[in-house]
Amino acid sequence: MAARSVTDPDVWWHLRTGQLILESHKIPHGDPFSFSKSGQPWIDHEWLAQLLIYGLYRLAGWGGLIAAFAAIIASAYLIVFLRSSGRPYVAGVVTAWGAVASIPCWGVRPQMLTLLLASVLLWILERSEQHPRALWWTPLLMLLWVNLHAGYALGLGFVVLFLVGDALDAAFVHGAKPLAPRLRHLALAAAACIAVVPMNPYGARLYRYPLETLRSRTMQAYISEWHSPNFHQGRYLPLLLIILATLLVPALLPRCLRARDLLLLSITMYAALRSARHIPLYVLIAVPLLCRALQALLEESGKSKLFAGAASLTRTKVVINAGLLAAFLIFTGLRLNFVIRRQPTSEAHEFPTAAALFLARTQPPGPLLNHYNWGGYFIWRLHPGYPVFIDGRADLYGDAFMDQFFATYSLSGRSWRAPLEKWGIRTVVLPPDAPLVAALKTMPEWKEVFADSQATILTKSQ
Repeated sequence: MAARSVTDPDVWWHLRTGQLILESHKIPHGDPFSFSKSGQPWIDHEWLAQLLIYGLYRLAGWGGLIAAFAAIIASAYLIVFLRSSGRPYVAGVVTAWGAVASIPCWGVRPQMLTLLLASVLLWILERSEQHPRALWWTPLLMLLWVNLHAGYALGLGFVVLFLVGDALDAAFVHGAKPLAPRLRHLALAAAACIAVVPMNPYGARLYRYPLETLRSRTMQAYISEWHSPNFHQGRYLPLLLIILATLLVPALLPRCLRARDLLLLSITMYAALRSARHIPLYVLIAVPLLCRALQALLEESGKSKLFAGAASLTRTKVVINAGLLAAFLIFTGLRLNFVIRRQPTSEAHEFPTAAALFLARTQPPGPLLNHYNWGGYFIWRLHPGYPVFIDGRADLYGDAFMDQFFATYSLSGRSWRAPLEKWGIRTVVLPPDAPLVAALKTMPEWKEVFADSQATILTKSQ
């Protein structure tokens, strides 16, 4: 399931940035790709992930990227399975259920590294109850994380929530004294994790970067993955069922829950309902909880041995199991091959490939006004010939600029012409149904020079 076509709009500028870092041996601190924000300060919090993405692409092409990120995603859910108590068959089914709920968020993108590291961190935090020394892996994990993706803040949040949750357990359930060493270890691990955050190319500025992103009004308004999941769409039905199932657990099996569980579950559920991109993080918490609850239900009903393993493993069973495993591996290989071979078709379906070729061949005059979702693609295909007007780095452009672009795109308000005049736009590349395209076609100074089902290109005469 984790083998997906590369269709994320940001992967293209990640590739180009990784190439830039590798060739220049420098991490960018100013915008190198647009003309609208050229040279302005830019925190490239994903620089190490971009090196990884470009390195994989350079070594093994799209196939390498697709296979590697499929392995990253699958590894995250393997750890979820290992964290799930009870019968492995039950844990396997619930883990697969959680994986299906997370599919809308998967892809070749640095965020998948955050998913894997969050899964590893939760495993360490849970294991540390019996093995306190495991906590000293957390600062090393955080040091890697803070250079891969700003999602490191989620890791800090998990450590703090474990600390607060266990403190509540100590105060109201188990008593303070037995858990005192545990709380001290968690507090020291949290302090160490916070201390390593500035060990990145941008120093202490990365403390506030995740908060600035969460507070961005336009990211919430214009970027689909930051929207709440729409339960009218079938792809969010597995998530809805998981939410309903977890809401039943406190009512039916209250003794299965600790204060820590309620804290983690409620906060990650709120995050998933607020923004679809946080669904996988909620799944990391919900799946082990559901497995624990199902195991308790089986034990109460006297069916705890329903999925018990066989007493002996015969030659026939070994052959059957080997055959099943071989068939599954063959299927996985065929699936990977299908996705990799289909990548050019997926690219042409999602991005203006023909328009990019036309721009590269005919070189119409700049500056160029492009669609928000196509900026990264043009950075990969056309840089440095055509600096972009806007791309997926919404944090760089800021709320005011994003509002201005979308107002121009949709002809909202009286000042929709202002960016065209301010920046001296000579070429526009937008979807055929864009309101701005319809408006410019009525103006004699604008001429359509290219059109297909994906994009329309218009140029302005002198």
